[in-house]
Amino acid sequence: MADYKDTLNLPDTPFPMRGDLPKREPQWVAQWQEKKLYQKIREISAGRPKFILHDGPPYANGDIHIGHAVNKVLKDIIVRSKTLSGFDAPYVPGWDCHGMPIEIQIEKTHGKNIPREQVQKLARAYAGEQIERQKKDFIRLGVLGEWDNPYKTMNFKTEADEIRALGAMVKRGFVYRGLKPVNWCFDCGSALAEAEVEYQDKKSPAIDVAFAAAERDKLAAAFGLKELPAGEAYAVIWTTTPWTIPGNQALNAHPEFTYHLVQTEKGCLILAADLQEACLARYGLTGTTVAACKGAALERIAFRHPFYDRLSPVFLGDYVTLDAGTGIVHSAPAYGIEDFQSCKNYGMHNEQILTPVQGDGSFAADLPFFGGMNVWKANPVIVDKLAEVGALLKHATIEHSYMHCWRHKTPLIYRATSQWFVRMDAPDVDSQGVAATEPAGHTLREAALQGVEDTAFYPAWGKNRLHAMIANRPDWCISRQRNWGVPLPFFTHKATGELHPNTLELMEAVAQRVEQGGIEAWTQLDAAELLGADAADYVKTTDILDVWFDSGTTHMSVMRGSHGDQLTWPADLYLEGSDQHRGWFHSSLLTGAAIDGRAPYKALLTHGFVVDGKGHKMSKSKGNVIAPQQVSDKMGADILRLWTASTDYSGELTISDEILKRVVEGYRRIRNTLRFLLANISDFDASTATLPVEQWLEIDRYALALTRQLQQNCQGDYERFEFHRVVQALQTFCSEDLGGFYLDILKDRLYTTAPASLARRSAQSALWHITQSFVRLLAPITAFTAEEVWTVLTGNADDSVMFQQWHELPAQAGEAELLAKWAIVREVRNDVTKALEARREAGEIGSALQASVEIRCAGDKLSVLSSLGDDLKFVFICSSTAIFEDASESVIATPLSHAKCERCWHVREDVGADPAHPGLCGRCVSNLHGDGEVRAHA
Repeated sequence: MADYKDTLNLPDTPFPMRGDLPKREPQWVAQWQEKKLYQKIREISAGRPKFILHDGPPYANGDIHIGHAVNKVLKDIIVRSKTLSGFDAPYVPGWDCHGMPIEIQIEKTHGKNIPREQVQKLARAYAGEQIERQKKDFIRLGVLGEWDNPYKTMNFKTEADEIRALGAMVKRGFVYRGLKPVNWCFDCGSALAEAEVEYQDKKSPAIDVAFAAAERDKLAAAFGLKELPAGEAYAVIWTTTPWTIPGNQALNAHPEFTYHLVQTEKGCLILAADLQEACLARYGLTGTTVAACKGAALERIAFRHPFYDRLSPVFLGDYVTLDAGTGIVHSAPAYGIEDFQSCKNYGMHNEQILTPVQGDGSFAADLPFFGGMNVWKANPVIVDKLAEVGALLKHATIEHSYMHCWRHKTPLIYRATSQWFVRMDAPDVDSQGVAATEPAGHTLREAALQGVEDTAFYPAWGKNRLHAMIANRPDWCISRQRNWGVPLPFFTHKATGELHPNTLELMEAVAQRVEQGGIEAWTQLDAAELLGADAADYVKTTDILDVWFDSGTTHMSVMRGSHGDQLTWPADLYLEGSDQHRGWFHSSLLTGAAIDGRAPYKALLTHGFVVDGKGHKMSKSKGNVIAPQQVSDKMGADILRLWTASTDYSGELTISDEILKRVVEGYRRIRNTLRFLLANISDFDASTATLPVEQWLEIDRYALALTRQLQQNCQGDYERFEFHRVVQALQTFCSEDLGGFYLDILKDRLYTTAPASLARRSAQSALWHITQSFVRLLAPITAFTAEEVWTVLTGNADDSVMFQQWHELPAQAGEAELLAKWAIVREVRNDVTKALEARREAGEIGSALQASVEIRCAGDKLSVLSSLGDDLKFVFICSSTAIFEDASESVIATPLSHAKCERCWHVREDVGADPAHPGLCGRCVSNLHGDGEVRAHA
């Protein structure tokens, strides 16, 4: 064999079998930055149709985690695939820079109660440091983008344009100040957005409380009685928040429910008929039903507060349920959304609503019995007070799901405070704002719901989820009582609370100052600079905007602001995790609907959260965290990218060491296939040696048809953002179509025929096109490996696969027939392989080339196999074949006793027929010293 080794066209390539990704990827990152790869892509793509994926900004606090990596890799896959599809697809990454988490970090480091200007200075510096840390890790993942000029919500112009976005919403009449219950965190000392609320189990006191009748005659009449039985009569409520009892101002009953007046040892109790039995059992009482009425009959009848000298009238409410309790709900309008709305519907004005709970969680000092107490600590004291006055019928402890602050993990309350809101529906009589100078002509809820209808959703279930959230949400509380954020630049009248009549002009004046000096310009502003003599009558607002307003208005402040020269509006796509239906998707939709009357995006893509191999959420306490930095350092970012792409992101994404090991194996199969392709076209100059398709051998044309099929399917999957299907298709193509079939058959022709023979150039022409197509299809996913392949393929280190578009495969007629024919060949080949394997296992042959195969068949199989002639042996990788017509169909493998050719290893009768070459078969002699063997099919 040694004598003939140099006569073979053995594959050769600088593309190594081992990727050594952890070591080499950082070098490639540096090269991409040095040669300004992203900028060159922009130059090459100039003039193409735009595709804009607008980046949902991660928060500038802490190192990136696996969820961040999934998000950024998915975005990069889309941007790259759109670039290869012929679009100009810029990617401007961004960061959310204001907000509570950063401010809390400043408080932890520098203490509380430091001046606002100092907080802003420290927070700005801290956010900048965090951005640089995160940016480095995102770049390491191979994500291409405008990293030298990302958008930051704390950039002065972006802060100014956010004020202008607010101004546009004020102009259209959507912004007002009013008293409403909002999510309130005592630890934050501020209102919270819905997206900042999470639910955890909490133990709470559950109490049944009796409210004595204050209007006995009216109550008797409601039940159809001349008078009530002797003794007290009570409306009974059930609640898990005793701390709200001091704020009670009404009772709620359902107008359609039946209520009973029940005589008991404690007096007459009013209970919902359906809950009467359970309530009496809970109280340990026996009772007789005296009378019944519908809830509607109880409307406006007054009852006495258990320990304060005030009345609680019955207001009707459809939200009262029979799930638990008594069928009557106590209403503290300052501490419940439905309570508040009910009391407002019955004519209660803001100044009448009692608000005894302070921002720090304590009761007002002048509140009788409980003044100065923390509400949670007051719970048992209030229960004792109820027992003392004889109003407590039952006290128990329950565990239930309760809202908590997502930062502090502490319980929240609803608390009515004077806040700034974005109005979802018609104006409220008590709201204060600026009269619309450009009325919208529709409510924000209507416009936002239409925006949902006009948006494409990936996956489709996102539509119903976002629709339900918009349909049912309250007005958006946009004000926060903190320091680090964009101001609500309002001046309100000291006496009336009304906004200055020139508010819109003043907002623009403030925006111009902020554009020059950042939000600090508002902090430093003396009202007299803008208001002149009016300054004495007005107060400068100290509230800042909800941080969701920052990111939610980037469609204006970034897409049409700081990066308007690169981006277009509306965006083609927003892509974030499934929690953003109530976060960024949501706030962007509301601000877009308010400012432009439409959503700022055409489509929304939602991905799930990452969980461990057992389906558990990742947490440091569980020790199941897999950090993207560790995966990149240990296995390579391409492995993380391949895992991301291969996972169906529409649900939870499962990751573990075992899963990553499987991904590595899949990567190795792809890499080995690429290595084979590159090695066998290393001496092929496509510009001069490529043969026209009509001169190709039939199996090469079949491989072309398979590649076209693969490319069309993958392009469609990229278009639908179904990347896991792309990975499946590429891996199947590598293992089954190429490795398990075509390349296996091709080796003999590539290695043994003359270097420039038609047979070999046909194979190389096909392989070149396959490689061109395959590397481009792979490029969005394994970005580093694709660039490595491209450098070897082109021999040009300055070129990039991302300068290309999807490969244009040569056209050929009759591909459908070709695919159908070779599907039959492959089916028979599977049977042949089994027959040969049986001989091998029996020890009768060492390799398939030591056997002859006889095939008996009929019909299509017979005609298809017969058409391949003597080339059939190359397809089956045996030394000879024979075909016979036989309807019974069988495959027989027979060991051969002829000599083995020392060069091609085929076992043939003509080995040694040429005395000059005693170790060679006739076809090797011809390939080396004659005209070369003739092949037509394989």
